[in-house]
Amino acid sequence: MNRPTRTEHDLLGEREVPADAYWGIHTLRALENYPITGKTIGSYPELVRALALVKQAAARANHKLGQLDATRHQAIEDACREIAEGRLHNQFVVDVIQGGAGTSTNMNANEVIANLALEKLGWPKGHYKELHPINHVNMSQSTNDVYPTALKLAVVFAIQGLLDAMERLRAAFADKATEFADVLKIGRTQLQDAVPMTLGQEFSTYAVMMGEDIARLREAIALIQEINLGATAIGTGINTDIRYAKMATEFLSELAGVRLVPAENLIEATQDTGSFVQLSGVLKRIACKLSKICNDLRLLSSGPQAGLNEINLPERAAGSSIMPGKVNPIIPEVVNQIAFEVIGNDVTITMASEGGQLQLNAFEPIIGHSLFKSIEHLEAGCRTLTDNCVRGITANRELLAERVRTSAGLATALNPYIGYENATWAAREALRSGRSVAELVLEKGLMDKDALERVLRPEVLTAPRHL
Repeated sequence: MNRPTRTEHDLLGEREVPADAYWGIHTLRALENYPITGKTIGSYPELVRALALVKQAAARANHKLGQLDATRHQAIEDACREIAEGRLHNQFVVDVIQGGAGTSTNMNANEVIANLALEKLGWPKGHYKELHPINHVNMSQSTNDVYPTALKLAVVFAIQGLLDAMERLRAAFADKATEFADVLKIGRTQLQDAVPMTLGQEFSTYAVMMGEDIARLREAIALIQEINLGATAIGTGINTDIRYAKMATEFLSELAGVRLVPAENLIEATQDTGSFVQLSGVLKRIACKLSKICNDLRLLSSGPQAGLNEINLPERAAGSSIMPGKVNPIIPEVVNQIAFEVIGNDVTITMASEGGQLQLNAFEPIIGHSLFKSIEHLEAGCRTLTDNCVRGITANRELLAERVRTSAGLATALNPYIGYENATWAAREALRSGRSVAELVLEKGLMDKDALERVLRPEVLTAPRHL
């Protein structure tokens, strides 16, 4: 069956557009030009919401400045409000990776908003002489200030979910640190036995690492909240009222519930993507730390018979189609893979930022796509690590206690009392003979029993003290 169409035109000529589509000819050309990922801008609801809010703020400012009449202004505002609340996201059909510095995304938004506004005014889709996607919806705007502004706002929206997931993970590690506070174990450096610590101390470091990265992420958000709305083409603000940039930014802050500030130099802000690089660097830092933690969890749970076997991860799935009874550390493994992806995304963002030329960076679409993937996947990784792994971790207490009792690493604690050479002898002899350091020290008369017991108490072994 032939689908009903309407005729639209642009500078390249006329084309038939599906009659029921809210998008128009500019979007149609983008669909033909960019069959890249199969992932549309509509699949990023934060971005669509941000685009709608930018257009709404612009319409409000243009109306207040006397540039946009009340009827069109209200129709555009109403259309933007509905889109921001979730309507017609399936009409944002352009591929997330595209040429033109995001022009096709901006055009897609202009056309959907215009046609929804036309419906509200009682006109059919495509009747642009009454309300035009560019003349009215895009008034006082360029892709070059709309797209980066919307991208920054969308990132701020998206990061809130990541921050929440990271805080839940931090709290889960902190809870385990409390639970394992009395579990003595042997620490390791370079995968070799070192000195005693508690399992609680080990898990407390993971909570601290998460807390530090939460703070760094909040700092990075502050840089993202500086925008170039009102810059138009290259930052000079051509075709805008001198009051527009400040006014539109204030309206956008109010609509979004996010404190946004105009860049001091709009020409610089239009070409510079440094804040995205900074944010990506923080996401890479988070990924590196998460991956290190997951490496630790896999090592500590390795075995159970031929590995460290210090902790038990929750059993989430059968581990092999051939080895009966095998269970693998699948949750840490998937988070490791997310980390590898985020590190790769950071390289992409770095290259895209470096590739900017003169007054514009044309590669913000891949920057945005990469940032959203990193944020979304890190959030999902933190949530599954919290719920499906960390909260269910248990300690093999008896095994850890026995390893501490027989560890040659205890000799380090005796350095201040018997000297390095005697402590070295005790450690080496313990490894050679299989006897305990305490037994050897007592046998040789290097310390008496009461003094030795005082030195080898858990609270003494795991913290500084007065010598």
